[in-house]
Amino acid sequence: MDSTATIDAPASLQQGHQTRFGAMVLGAIGVVFGDIGTSPLYTIKEAFSPHYGLTPDHATVLGILSLVFWSLVIVITVKYVMVIMRADNNGEGGIMALTALAQRTLPAGSRAAYMIGILGVFGVALFFGDGVLTPAISVLSAVEGLQVAAPELHRWVLPLTLVVLLALFATQRFGTRTIGRAFGPVIVLWFLALAVIGVRNISGNPEVLLALSPTWGFHFFASHGWHGIFILGAVVLAVTGGETLYADMGHFGRLPIQTAWNFLVLPALTINYLGQGALLLANAHAVENPFYIGVPAWALYPMVGLATAATVIASQAVISGAYSATRQAIQLGYLPRMAIRHTSRETIGQVYIPAINWMLMLAVIATVVGFGSSTSLATAYGVSVTGTMLLTSIILIVAMRQRAVIPPALFWPLAALFVLVDVAFLFANLVKFMDGAWFPILIGIVVFTLLRTWRHGRSLLQAEIFKDGLRLDTFLPGLMLSPPMRVRGTAVFLTAQQGIVPKALLHNLKHNKVLHERNVLLTVETMDVPAVAPASRLSIDTIGDDFHRAIVRYGFMETPDVPLALMQSTDNGGVCFDPMDTTYFASRESIVSRRRHGMPAWRDHLFGFMHRNASPATDFFRIPTTRLVELGAPVEI
Repeated sequence: MDSTATIDAPASLQQGHQTRFGAMVLGAIGVVFGDIGTSPLYTIKEAFSPHYGLTPDHATVLGILSLVFWSLVIVITVKYVMVIMRADNNGEGGIMALTALAQRTLPAGSRAAYMIGILGVFGVALFFGDGVLTPAISVLSAVEGLQVAAPELHRWVLPLTLVVLLALFATQRFGTRTIGRAFGPVIVLWFLALAVIGVRNISGNPEVLLALSPTWGFHFFASHGWHGIFILGAVVLAVTGGETLYADMGHFGRLPIQTAWNFLVLPALTINYLGQGALLLANAHAVENPFYIGVPAWALYPMVGLATAATVIASQAVISGAYSATRQAIQLGYLPRMAIRHTSRETIGQVYIPAINWMLMLAVIATVVGFGSSTSLATAYGVSVTGTMLLTSIILIVAMRQRAVIPPALFWPLAALFVLVDVAFLFANLVKFMDGAWFPILIGIVVFTLLRTWRHGRSLLQAEIFKDGLRLDTFLPGLMLSPPMRVRGTAVFLTAQQGIVPKALLHNLKHNKVLHERNVLLTVETMDVPAVAPASRLSIDTIGDDFHRAIVRYGFMETPDVPLALMQSTDNGGVCFDPMDTTYFASRESIVSRRRHGMPAWRDHLFGFMHRNASPATDFFRIPTTRLVELGAPVEI
């Protein structure tokens, strides 16, 4: 009996490990690859749009297919799957995590660290542009399949797209936990359908397999001259969603994402693109919509339904990514605090931010109505993606130049290749500026302005508070010479300035003329790591007669809960944080713009507007309103 148990235990553990790994792979397929998986809906169609003036002859079709395939290999397989995913920040990915990683390799406060921070912020701004365009182009291109099945349904394409998008954003508040269980199987079915349709079309013209050779890509550039690079503006649509692989690495891990890409996603995408090319070689009129025309008539309506489901899932992933990016930006001080709701008890990363949801919804709907078709949107799509890719490559070089993960003899040639490819893609998209590429650039500039205005405005605000504040080391001795009356309990004064007397403490003394038995000056710090170890969460130092300085630390991927951190800490410096005997004091400043000081007047007013509409720090830190006293004061910047 014992020997059997000894033999079976390792087998059971191995089976459990395989089951968990399989679940992670399935989850990665459902969440990570939705965006790039729906690219076949519009990539080849856009390549042969009148904008580029290409005809679907033998050499051109094989050349474009070769460019698409090798873009998938170089950009996704080599750059993201093999190289960038090794640049993790304590297991987390994404451009903000990479920026924090790169800044740690540079001298603190240096100009280089500042510039890397600027590039990272602009990358986040471009990501929000991607968050607007991805749901718009994905859902619209899927619903457009209806007009292939029945041309008379053309007038219903736009209304149905808007209905799907409205339903998508309206259900965000329920979270993705329940529907997320179906993401993996649906996207797996989608990739299998892509492969089956591709095989069916390839069987009619197997010569298209020659496009797997890079020589056809070189031949395309040789025959079309220097302006052949413009076609990269359409080819890049095949690699949209590559940034998601890196951004979601913390949720699934590197190995499950690599496994899903190498063994399912890349083969299915390659086969489907080749199938569309084979169809074009047999029927030049298929350029109107090579994806849906290649679907058998009996499967057309089911394929439209499956494509719509896949694009909704792809959009869901991008929208969820916008929530995560917003939370990171808030934690790092680039956005004002907003109401954040957790939609899962098991997964801390599943959050819902109402303000971002409704702003995205209005922007996406306006985009769909304004552009009207996936072809028009495809012209605008790509600038934000390629811009983010280029910024990621630059920050990657800074972050990994001193790491021994990849030998320098291999890393530097690869880095040069990545930058060269990204610059080519970005140039090919920027030349479409007047045709719609201005739109994501405008979104990026607006978001970047908001991020930088808030960051700089907060710095000015803190500087003014510090300049006008009383030094703690001189205030406490004077206070103890004539101590006020003491009352029972613990008072926690929230302050962002260490060494300065909190305004809330001064106002409490001025109006109430009392002190509590225990007084804690609390600062919440956001570290440049995704999560802080529990042992480092709280530190408390005694600085005077029943006065203590406390620091609560959080990573940029965590949601602060100050009362919980104070209660759970085993090292509380002898301070009692009984929830029923602790009162929190906070000051809420009102911003007054001052001429010829700080930022330009319009930015002062913008910062003031953002400050007035920010969620109170007490809400963000989860401080119960029944234990809170707020005191206000005007501050000139």
